[in-house]
Amino acid sequence: MLLRALAERNPELAERHTAVARLAEAVGERMGLSNEEQTRLRQAAELHDIGKLAIPEDILHKGGPLEPGEWAFVRRHPLIGERIIGAAPALAAAAMLVHSTHERVDGTGYPDGLAGEQIPIGARIIAVCDAFTAMTFPRSYAAQLTVSEAVAELRHCAGTQFDASVVDALANLIVGLVWPPEPSTARADNRDRVADRA
Repeated sequence: MLLRALAERNPELAERHTAVARLAEAVGERMGLSNEEQTRLRQAAELHDIGKLAIPEDILHKGGPLEPGEWAFVRRHPLIGERIIGAAPALAAAAMLVHSTHERVDGTGYPDGLAGEQIPIGARIIAVCDAFTAMTFPRSYAAQLTVSEAVAELRHCAGTQFDASVVDALANLIVGLVWPPEPSTARADNRDRVADRA
């Protein structure tokens, strides 16, 4: 139901989240996460921006820079998402990951200013996969990057914004994949290829 609500409001964002979830699950497997951890990771990755449903359209799609009050509102979306997801007991563990997906390994993220391994590994994986997907999918606010350009940007931010070991895992995984996956026919094929490479 939550995924359907997200897709109804923003079909492109829902498509991107599906790609983030598949990529995150494959990175998690490559990094040795258990099956249970991978399931929780995939759930959190699919729903990590569900809190944006509470952000007014005029803020979410504003053409120019956000005002301080608007930015403060946007920064609440991981907390809102955690509350929405956590209302379902079966998703409580995924909700905890969603809470931390905007933390940075240097401690300058939000909402709690966690650093390094204080940030759950699942949240660190989602952060990298979400950034990679955002850079490589078509977007109105910035140029779409190639896979190699996006990996280079992730490497540039490794150790400050992103966990370097997660960046390495994604970079090694993504080589040779069709990316970004196409909405229909390439989706299943790419999922299989991701699984094969993990």
